[in-house]
This record gives sequence, C-alpha cells and structure tokens, in this order.
Amino acid sequence: MSTLASPAQAAPASSRPRLTPLLWLCLAATWVVWGSTYLAIKYALISFPPFLQMGSRFLAAGVLLAVWMRWRGTPWPTRTQWRNALVVGALMLGGGMGGTALAEVSIGSGLVVAFIAVIPLLIALLNLIWGVKPARLEAAGIALGLVGVLMLTQGSGFKASPEGLVAICVACVCWSLGSVLSQRSLPLAPGAMGFASEMLCGGVVLMALAAVSGETMSWPPQPVALGAWVYLVVFGSLIAFNAYMVLLAQAPAGLAASYTFVNPVIAMLLGVWIANEVVTRFEWYAVGVVLAGVLLLLFKRPKKD
Repeated sequence: MSTLASPAQAAPASSRPRLTPLLWLCLAATWVVWGSTYLAIKYALISFPPFLQMGSRFLAAGVLLAVWMRWRGTPWPTRTQWRNALVVGALMLGGGMGGTALAEVSIGSGLVVAFIAVIPLLIALLNLIWGVKPARLEAAGIALGLVGVLMLTQGSGFKASPEGLVAICVACVCWSLGSVLSQRSLPLAPGAMGFASEMLCGGVVLMALAAVSGETMSWPPQPVALGAWVYLVVFGSLIAFNAYMVLLAQAPAGLAASYTFVNPVIAMLLGVWIANEVVTRFEWYAVGVVLAGVLLLLFKRPKKD
C-alpha cells in the first residue's frame, strides 16, 4: 500500500514515451522508497504507537504540502472537497494506513506488504458496483491473486497473529473502498492540494483513534524511531508522492502502477536482510501467486470506464 495513491488512480497514457532519467528516478522512488516504508513503520513503532505514528506523520506531511501549494497560488479546497477528503482520508489513511501499522505490531513488515498486494484486485472487484467488468485475463488475475492471499493466511506468520490478520484485512478493504470512492463519487480537490487535504483529514482521524485507544508515546523517542518517522514524512509521503504524480502525467498507466508488483518484493527482502524477519518457503510461494495475479491485472487494465 502506497502512502497516497493506488493503481486505480493512474490514468491511461495514449503513448509509450521514452524512459528519461527523470522517469527512472521516479520509478526508483515509487519502487524502493515506498517498498521501504513498511520497514520504517516497524522501526517507528519502537517509540510511536500505530495510530499516533500514522496520524502525526500525515498531519506533518499534509501541512508541508498544503503550505507549499498555497505558496504557489493553489486555492484551498471547497467545502464539498473537504467533506470528500474527510471520508476518503478516514478510509484510506485512518483505516488503511492505521490498520497497516497496527498489523505490524505483531506481523513482519514483509508479510504485511505481501498481503497488501491484493489491493489492486479488491479495487477491480469493487469497480463491479459501478458496472466496470474485468476482461477475461483480468478476472483470471483476480482469482489467482485471491488464491495467493488464501495461501498467505495459512502461513506461519499470520497464523501466529489472528489480530494482525484482522487488522491487515480491514486495512486492505478500507484502502480499496476509499480509492474507488475518490474516483467514482467523492472527488478530491485537483492535484496535490487534494492529497494534502486527504492527509490533513486522515491525520486528524488517526489522532482521534490514538486518543480513543489511549495511545501514548515514549518520550524522548529513540533515535532510530525518530529517524524512521522523519523518513516516512519526507521520503514516503512527500518525495515518493511527487514522483508518482510525475509518473501519472508522463508514463503509461501500467508503468505508473508497477510499484504494486515491486513493493512486496522490496519489503520482504529488506525485512529479511535488515530486520531478520523470517519468511518461510511456503509464504514466498504464496507471494509469488499473489504477484502473478497482480501482474495480469496491471498488463490488462481497461482503457475506459
């Protein structure tokens, strides 16, 4: 799960431009930076509890982005757009990212992001409500991906933490529903200001969840936790987000959405290499099945709704 966007938001490109150095850098940001954020969440949890970590992160990033856009002359969202941002932010950031951080309390970051790879498949299923039917190959990708997720839930990591499994399931459903609603019936303000309003509203919802849950952070935070939090704000929420916006504008939709295929691999490798997380052979097989389904879906996205 990326910080701000999903494959469903990528607009189809009419041509396949040459991959310039800028586009390669943007791809690296969405692949590596977003893939590494899940491990950063794990380290930030040392001092920042789940909802407090995500809420403070998105409030900080939202304020910085909104101030930047206002300085450039972008108007504030309308009242309706703020309402939409509250609903979408509550779902995608409150439920989606809040649930992800909660799952990582008891489950390895690599397995969490492997499960999150099912989101493009859920988005395709939810689009059925609006009459957007998948092509035959896409339907096969959805079925294959769901089989992989069922396999993944039978692995030792998720069996050891039923509460983590519930948290990540809720996170995936909330993120997917918020993504579809932002497209179909609850549009945000145009461009970066829309995402800034989503982060601000989602951050407020997350801070409210932190208060209701009675979360408190250890103060002062440990240096590794504070460094991870800053990394999430600057690299995960701002730099990688802007890179994704460039890809949406200048690259084919499938290429812009390719992070959903690459992120799980990056996250699992980093978790094993840096955090000594354990991933069994069966879980690697399950991830391969999920990613095969996602790959089928990405290569055969409909060009029009």
